[in-house]
Amino acid sequence: MATLAEWVEGARPRTLPAAVAPVLAGTAVAWFEGGMVPLLAVLALVITLALQVGVNYANDYSDGVRGTDADRVGPMRLVGSGAATPSHVLAAAVGGFVIAAIAGLAVVVITGHWWLLIVGAVSIAAAWYYTGGRYPYGYFGLGELFVFVFFGLVAVCGTVYVQVGSVSATAWWTAIAIGALACDILVANNLRDLVGDAEAGKRTLATRLGDRYTRAFYVSLVVVAVLGVVAVAWTTSWWALLGLAMTIPLVAPVRAIVGGARGPDLIPVLKHTGVAELVCAVGVFVGLWIAL
Repeated sequence: MATLAEWVEGARPRTLPAAVAPVLAGTAVAWFEGGMVPLLAVLALVITLALQVGVNYANDYSDGVRGTDADRVGPMRLVGSGAATPSHVLAAAVGGFVIAAIAGLAVVVITGHWWLLIVGAVSIAAAWYYTGGRYPYGYFGLGELFVFVFFGLVAVCGTVYVQVGSVSATAWWTAIAIGALACDILVANNLRDLVGDAEAGKRTLATRLGDRYTRAFYVSLVVVAVLGVVAVAWTTSWWALLGLAMTIPLVAPVRAIVGGARGPDLIPVLKHTGVAELVCAVGVFVGLWIAL
């Protein structure tokens, strides 16, 4: 089993915002639409957080045993640095997925929506095969799509659905805004590791687009997030524009991206983008609360 220190190391700083933001934003929509269920919101948070930690460990394990973390720019990886054995990290990844599965099963029992078991199974499989298995899709430039779909669309709309029983246009727009910011965290991560990933044969989207277009992609996702918040306000209340407070912590990251920051200088971009995602969710939540 993984030690507590190893578990904490695997739960990287961007884990909490990435897990809390979609559930908070989704619950805000559910509340506005008259269907908030606190217990289901908490279970959705446990699922998202456990999946996020699980995928962190799964990536650590898979990249470590492949040797792609041997020359890493970002924070220390457990397997790649030799700080933990592969078996410990794998056990921690499985532990995260098991917790997510148990919480998901509880949601299914409470709501009676048994088909959600399929969504849960697909989510766990997607988390593992991001960098695991013989043909990890994260090595073929599809990592950003995974993050947008599962930590944006699925996380937000799923949170709304289990509480309300339906998914409105507002839920989709909220998911797009949160998903774009979650995706930007990975874009910045892969831009930071672009050179090392290319040398290791890890064909992320950044290595395929190149430095210039990856930076343009980051900025374009910020624009998508802004438009998403505006659309949420259009379909609910203009108070939801409080979600645009996310642009404040995004000023520094956008300047760094546009200004050509590289390597370690991009590490703060990940942190600030994660903060922006959380601020967006809090802003939407507070705005819809005021509107109510």
